[in-house]
Amino acid sequence: MSTWDELKQECLSCQACELCKTRTQVVFGVGNPEAEVLFIGEAPGKNEDEQGEPFVGRGGKLLDDMLAMIGLQRENIYITNSVKCRPPENRDPLNTEKDACRGYLRRQVKLMRPKIIVCLGRISAMELIREDFKISQEHGQFFDKNGTLMMALYHPAALLRDPRKKPETFEDLKQLQMKIQEICTRTPLIFE
Repeated sequence: MSTWDELKQECLSCQACELCKTRTQVVFGVGNPEAEVLFIGEAPGKNEDEQGEPFVGRGGKLLDDMLAMIGLQRENIYITNSVKCRPPENRDPLNTEKDACRGYLRRQVKLMRPKIIVCLGRISAMELIREDFKISQEHGQFFDKNGTLMMALYHPAALLRDPRKKPETFEDLKQLQMKIQEICTRTPLIFE
């Protein structure tokens, strides 16, 4: 098992799929690698590809606001994506691209051993929780997978497209906040 830094360096130089030819840079993740809470999106977009950090555009600003509502900051959680390189034109990642990145995500999770994984959006939830996951029906619910609690939230980009989903997402965030307070011992909730 490699260290976090070794895994990151290996990932940053990855050539396992065709996305290595079109990316600006690999987006490994951001935050505290020892965090108890891990947020996982689908794949980097244009802004993320340019800046090398997940969730930095309008969706990232909304995610930061969502985190702040429940006392979380990027510094006390970890945020990454299932696929580490931007698919061209922000299309959904192909199965070959997901397969190429799967080992990196598994190793991130194994090194971190988070107590809670939050899937951001349907694609991430279908990848991590269950292939037939229905985000419109199952968002905000917790699922125990091998001792790790998993839940899905609507993706910030979906909330920007359909603000009517924000009230139910706020309820989901409150559920997440209560679960963090219940089972996480090293995740301080900070309210400004």
